Amino acid sequence: MTLRSVAYPGLRRPVLASAAAFFALASPVFAAEQNADELAKQLSNPVAALISVPFQLNYDSGYASGDDRWTLNIQPVAPFSISEDWNVISRTILPVITQDDSGIGDVLQSLFFSPKQPTASGWIIGVGPAMLLPTGSSEFTQDQWALGPTAVVLKQEGSLTYGALVNHLWGISNDGLLDDTNATFLQPFVAKGLGQGVTLSANFEATYDWNGSGWNLPMNLMYTRVTKAGSQMLSYGGGVRVYLDSPTGGPDWGLRFIVTLLFPK
Repeated sequence: MTLRSVAYPGLRRPVLASAAAFFALASPVFAAEQNADELAKQLSNPVAALISVPFQLNYDSGYASGDDRWTLNIQPVAPFSISEDWNVISRTILPVITQDDSGIGDVLQSLFFSPKQPTASGWIIGVGPAMLLPTGSSEFTQDQWALGPTAVVLKQEGSLTYGALVNHLWGISNDGLLDDTNATFLQPFVAKGLGQGVTLSANFEATYDWNGSGWNLPMNLMYTRVTKAGSQMLSYGGGVRVYLDSPTGGPDWGLRFIVTLLFPK
């Protein structure tokens, strides 16, 4: 089975020291830069307590068919407090795809149950369920429900964030036209804050299809920056993607552009 459209597609910052807080109050420019850096750091964390709505546009080229693909992933992230010690973070991915034909892909819905405080060693974790909803158009769907576990683990040390996100999906309904979904997604990532809201990041988005025994393995290198447009905080950026492996006839390279609307609490 070929995975025709599986779109899988990012901390609370410690309280500022009193001296830093004093200078933030004394200097509006410093305060604005600090706020941008805070938001940039939270964006590097998939289970941050930050409401965000990323619009991620991917262009992929090199298909054997000659038809390049455009995929707009709409990815709202919303945290909810469920107790004094725990949050649940909802992450939704809705792909809108153009490749020869146009339509929407299957929705991936993930829920991460995450402690509000890191572990004693500084690691942040989140675990929960992931579900693939067969919402896609005929050309871009697995045409079945799929369910499985998902988890993320990461650590933030100064301006550096590193960790990995993983999920596995098994098909739980099938009309017999396609094999049952049986795919693992692994996303190791690292991000470095450069100040003034700028972040450089790299990740792998590796999907292994256990039915076809094959990888889809793009590597992404990204530049993003947090800024303000009127009263709206947002992040924008772009980068390149190189496919280290892909299914037969799959893409070789691509580009990624992203705009994320931010709604800090």
